[in-house]
Amino acid sequence: MIDLLSALGLAIALEGVLYAAFPGAMRRALMSLAEISDQSLRMGGLAALALGVVVVWFVRG
Repeated sequence: MIDLLSALGLAIALEGVLYAAFPGAMRRALMSLAEISDQSLRMGGLAALALGVVVVWFVRG
């Protein structure tokens, strides 16, 4: 459980860095999400999920 909370905190911190360093680019990126179809967002989410699982699998052994 501690690993999960640590990973969540790290993800939030990394996202915060992006908003702090590139606020205009992040705003444009979020506005462009409204133009993407649900199917494309779903496929992107599934790809990110799979990549995350693979990274954790390799790191944790």
